[in-house]
Amino acid sequence: MRRSRTWSRTDEFMEFATGRAGHLHRSACLLTSGDTHLAEDLVQETLSRMYTLWGRMSRIDNPAAYAQTVLVRTFLTHRRRYSAAERPLANLPDAPVSRASDDPALRLALLQALREVPPKDRAVVVLRYWEDRSVEETADMLNVSSAAVRTRSTRALAKLRERLGGSLAELITPA
Repeated sequence: MRRSRTWSRTDEFMEFATGRAGHLHRSACLLTSGDTHLAEDLVQETLSRMYTLWGRMSRIDNPAAYAQTVLVRTFLTHRRRYSAAERPLANLPDAPVSRASDDPALRLALLQALREVPPKDRAVVVLRYWEDRSVEETADMLNVSSAAVRTRSTRALAKLRERLGGSLAELITPA
């Protein structure tokens, strides 16, 4: 269906941003190990970068996948830029509000374990196992080889298993 002349690039971008913002935010929350404020900043920066490219988007086959790639690369750039200056707190000041179907202890344990995985390995875990991307897609998004994705995936999963070990079984079983 052809859009009318009154349909502007800004309107097209707003439609795209509205449709993708929630998905990008969920991915960003996982990448940042639950830091929702940083996740919001990453999504905002991703969408602003996408807006600057929006006029040239006709050359990009899948804008949603491209936005996901921009998000991951923005996260990795942010981690390199601020790794020496910012330190996470051991205890959060307020407990997050969760739905009844969520297990807060499990969620916090998983986010804490993810926080201890290096940023590039964390990006691989999020893309491969949360986003359900193939090894090749993940490699392309991170601009690394498929072998590097497999190596990082193995290393990250081993660290998560080591970190969660028996405590994961305790958190999953009902009390």
